Amino acid sequence: MIIKRIKPPLLRYALIFLLGALSLLFLFVLSVRIGLWGKLPGTKELSDFKYQRASEVYSSDSVLIGKYYLFDRQPVAFEKIPQQLIEALVAIEDERFYDHSGIDYRSLFRVGLKTILMQDQSSGGGSTITQQLAKNLYPRRERKTTNIAVNKVKEMIIASRLEEIYSKEELLTHYLNTVSFGGNTFGIESASLKFFNKKAENLNLEESATLVGMLKATYGYNPKIFPERSLERRNLVLQSMYRNDFLSEREKDSISEIPLKLDYHKFDHDAGLAPYFREEVRKQLLKWTESEEENGHGYNIYTSGLKIYTTLNHKMQLMAEAAMKTHMKSLQKSFEKSYGNKAPWLTNNKIVEKAVRSTPHYKRLIAQGLNHEQAWDSLEQKRTMTLSDWEGDKKTDASVIDSVRHYLKFLNTGSLTIDARTGAVHTWIGGVDYKNFKYDHVAQSKRQVGSTFKPFVYTAALETGISPCTYFSAQEVEYENLKGWSPSNSGDKDEAYLNYSMEMALSNSVNTVAVKVLEKTGIANIIAQAKNMGIFSELPKQPSLALGTGEIYLNELAGAYASYVNEGKAVLPFLIKSISNQKDSVLADFEPKRAKISAFSKETGQIMLEMMKSTINDGTASRIRSTYKLNNDIAGKTGTTQNNKDAWFVALTPKLVHVTWVGLDNHEIGFRSTSLGQGANAALPLFALWMQKMNREPEFNSITKARFPKPDVSVLRALDCEPIKRDGFFKRLFKNPNKKKTKKFRSSN
Repeated sequence: MIIKRIKPPLLRYALIFLLGALSLLFLFVLSVRIGLWGKLPGTKELSDFKYQRASEVYSSDSVLIGKYYLFDRQPVAFEKIPQQLIEALVAIEDERFYDHSGIDYRSLFRVGLKTILMQDQSSGGGSTITQQLAKNLYPRRERKTTNIAVNKVKEMIIASRLEEIYSKEELLTHYLNTVSFGGNTFGIESASLKFFNKKAENLNLEESATLVGMLKATYGYNPKIFPERSLERRNLVLQSMYRNDFLSEREKDSISEIPLKLDYHKFDHDAGLAPYFREEVRKQLLKWTESEEENGHGYNIYTSGLKIYTTLNHKMQLMAEAAMKTHMKSLQKSFEKSYGNKAPWLTNNKIVEKAVRSTPHYKRLIAQGLNHEQAWDSLEQKRTMTLSDWEGDKKTDASVIDSVRHYLKFLNTGSLTIDARTGAVHTWIGGVDYKNFKYDHVAQSKRQVGSTFKPFVYTAALETGISPCTYFSAQEVEYENLKGWSPSNSGDKDEAYLNYSMEMALSNSVNTVAVKVLEKTGIANIIAQAKNMGIFSELPKQPSLALGTGEIYLNELAGAYASYVNEGKAVLPFLIKSISNQKDSVLADFEPKRAKISAFSKETGQIMLEMMKSTINDGTASRIRSTYKLNNDIAGKTGTTQNNKDAWFVALTPKLVHVTWVGLDNHEIGFRSTSLGQGANAALPLFALWMQKMNREPEFNSITKARFPKPDVSVLRALDCEPIKRDGFFKRLFKNPNKKKTKKFRSSN
């Protein structure tokens, strides 16, 4: 044999060792190729792989407001990828990309010589873009040192097969659509939207170089976390582009001087614009996919790349959230100050204990076999935790019980704006902070609606033939057959001598009159009227219904109030206009749903609108004019429930219905005073501050400058009476204002 003829033994042994090593390497590669180390994808599988695509949620004005995903990925075509981004990628990651067939043997030799033999860690890696694509498509399951060689060989084999199937352009496209940018963000489109708030096709050179620079270490070169490192890496990418003749030296130097500028938008389900709205959209989408599955269509909102076009107005929502934060921050401060050291979350142990018992922490300890005392002791142990307030997140030493006390005190809110004609939702605020308060006060919460129910009472009265100029005494009455129930007003005793027209009574929210109107109209008639106007919640068949003791959803209330500016027809608030697939083919359209028959006559509708205009101009909501200086056409109603637990305000404009609730999640805690907790003070400002912002934007002139139609002459005549009549001299002489009148409650039906 030739080897035996080699005389120097050392050379002969070296050659034998080399041949043996090559044989072992060949056998090892062969064993990987035939699948002894795990099955490799074949040509068919590689030709037909599919991305898991994030579904996108768009506002009515075409702004991307959220995504639903397992992996945040939005694939784009090669034509949508800037040329300078591709050049940056090739320059820094794979200089000979266009010359090799998936494996760059020259780079492998360099790595073997410098990195392994000479221990030079600065020599770089030997993986090509195609090999990295293989790793993106088939991530390494095992990270152990013993698997490194197997994984590398697998990726080389897959890379070679990919090069046989796809063109270089297609390989670059697949790579840029699958590569991770950290934080569950995959693909250049999602990364571009996240870090620069623009589509990939609109990236400039320095932005492209920044994103490409991240690929070496997505955390270490994250421009949001480490801007200085990211800038250095970006300039190194620019240097590589210059070295590979993609940039002139002058271009490289001038662009390197540009500071790093981000427009960071993280699509976090707990953060961002309209999180409560996006969550409700998600719930409705899941129901839609279930119905589509029954029809043989398998859509997944997390992986199918759906495009959901909603009714939300991006700019209106931004202004609504800004107004909410301004008001609620100020109101929270006043609320805590009003209680001082006597706050129930500090002094009422029963309320605190009840809240603690409902926490998952407590329930988990009880499930583990601890008794109440043991669980309580455990929950009193302090540790470092983050507590949030209107000033932001703060780390502090606190126990779970401390945390419960802290969050018990927070006022919450629900706020909704809909198109009065269609029910399309323009703004949706389900709470003050989705991260800490997941409960949605628009779609999930049923609360007593207080005086915002009174318009339904007065509408029913008008429909049964009671004239708006009928007078009702404001004197407090104790109803003998209702266990001495005696609804009262917040005014002085002199009210006992006053008789209110229905317009005056409604605009000033006189409780005693509302109950008397209900008594004369009939409870059954009022419940039927409310139902015809879109109230689907079950209402109590009790006289207290006149004061709003019925519990109603906020969005339900909004749809019912729309009938006053929509020809008597209630609407059903809706959020989704259409759903399309990734190719923009429409899969579903959603039409507005409104009542087909008017719930009341045209005359009744006009009278009620005039009465609710009086609420704004001269009644309980007059601060709309005096404090906030709003001159828009507005009608509305304030509401405050018993013990100041719930504050409400409903605003009607010619185009919109806006409903706001403010209160606490814990029903046992309310505002300490009516002056602070009444609807006009706690809820009304959210609308007023928002409308002020709307008035400053010319693009909303069609809404803010719209005018109510003039009422018919017959309506003005029907309302043409003195708002208040005072009892005559002799009647006042024999009436004791300090003594309640007693009688039996007799509803007309």
